[in-house]
Amino acid sequence: MVKPRLILVLGDQLCAEISSLRIAEKERDVVIMAEVMAEATYVSHHPQKIALVLAAMRKFAVALREDGWTVAYSKLDDEANTGSIPGEIVRHASEFEADEIIATTPGEWRLIAALNDLPLVVRQLPDDRFVTSPKEFANWAEGRKELRMEWFYRQVRRKTGLLMEGNAPAGGKWNYDSQNRKPVPEDARPPKPPSFQPDAVVGDVLDRVEDRFAEHFGELYPFKFATDREQALEVLDHFITHTLARFGDYQDAMVAGEPWLWHAVISPYLNIGLLQPMEVCRRAEEAWRAGVAPLNAVEGLIRQIIGWREYVRGIYFFEGPDYTSRNALDHSRPLPAFFWGDETHMSCVSEVVGQTRNHAYAHHIQRLMITGNFALLAGLDPRAVHHWYLSVYVDAFEWVEAPNTIGMSQYADGGVVASKPYVSSGNYISKMSDYCTGCHYDVRAKTGARACPFNLLYWHFIERNRDRFQHNPRMAVIYRGWDKRDAGQRKAVLGDATDWLGRLDSGETV
Repeated sequence: MVKPRLILVLGDQLCAEISSLRIAEKERDVVIMAEVMAEATYVSHHPQKIALVLAAMRKFAVALREDGWTVAYSKLDDEANTGSIPGEIVRHASEFEADEIIATTPGEWRLIAALNDLPLVVRQLPDDRFVTSPKEFANWAEGRKELRMEWFYRQVRRKTGLLMEGNAPAGGKWNYDSQNRKPVPEDARPPKPPSFQPDAVVGDVLDRVEDRFAEHFGELYPFKFATDREQALEVLDHFITHTLARFGDYQDAMVAGEPWLWHAVISPYLNIGLLQPMEVCRRAEEAWRAGVAPLNAVEGLIRQIIGWREYVRGIYFFEGPDYTSRNALDHSRPLPAFFWGDETHMSCVSEVVGQTRNHAYAHHIQRLMITGNFALLAGLDPRAVHHWYLSVYVDAFEWVEAPNTIGMSQYADGGVVASKPYVSSGNYISKMSDYCTGCHYDVRAKTGARACPFNLLYWHFIERNRDRFQHNPRMAVIYRGWDKRDAGQRKAVLGDATDWLGRLDSGETV
């Protein structure tokens, strides 16, 4: 008698066409899925993130059974649950007398190593839900002095044919980002994305999460995320129909009390497998060709998905398992308590952290130019910043989160991802948001007790990293302008910045 094989399906691989399922045999093999404490707690994930993954897993397991698969499913509170993915594989291998494990390669070096260390035969197949493979990225990267996303993006555009007119980009330009930096008009009313009332499956998961993870940062209720493919497609349909047309113009804008604006809010569903990248891009391209959405909006979305998303995954696997430990600027300041919800006088940080606590979501500019910008300016430990982002966002999985944090946001990889640090003074925040209105600090003030900390810390960062960045072609002009300032003014700015950081370090509310 032929022994069964175990087909491992992880919580971010909820796609019927995943490579491990494609080669499996319904009559022979057993699909194993496991809710385990180790995956919920290796960082303290936001309760809504845990709930999304567990609820979507349970519904996906039901769909597999209805399609004829044998599924061995471990719930979090099952008495026999070993608490880890390797432990559940070994347990089920013994139960079914399986001598081979087939898995789609995880998106995290930690789990890849755990599967390789099992005392069983494990086949890890490529995760081909993506447009490009790690090998394809490595071939592109070989011999290049700079691994810039824009050049990779153009290659992927040519490969997919998205927004192409023959060999040329639609509209004559590859990138319309310059048109996507408008502040939101005061009278604008962005439509809210679809929300979903918990059904019985989701309700049971919410009870379990509330019971076990109440101490994790973040509010569990109200929970409104999609938890199956049908609901995820509803979110996509809403975006294409109601918000894509204005997504481009206002994708960098920030408005207090408006967490969603015109963003798609589909990244959680892309990252756990309920939506596929090419289906999203094709829908957006069709909207442009039908005259429903302008080119700048559609190109901006497609660039995020087949450009940036594919690029950061390529970086993660190309750079290797030590990537998350890099610290090129030797930053070591601990994460301030206000990242976990304690009070701060900085309205922008308070707004974004509060939104993150309530929704497990913030869009890319909020992450990059508010919390990420502050972390870099203040010299926070990039490993701690990495763990924070991985913990608090519903769409954060290490393959996508780490390059965005270690590379793009914190420059901890020394310039692999970004050609310069993404730092700014308070002026950028004032221009792109309404956060500065009514803030304790004055964004126009350059010195003094009420000066915006982003203004003070920006020049403190510039000065303390002079040896590294003053000859950077994109930063040399900043140093020339700074050096032309009155020496006394420069001394005052740096002194105020040092004093502010001292108050931060002493635990004062800043």
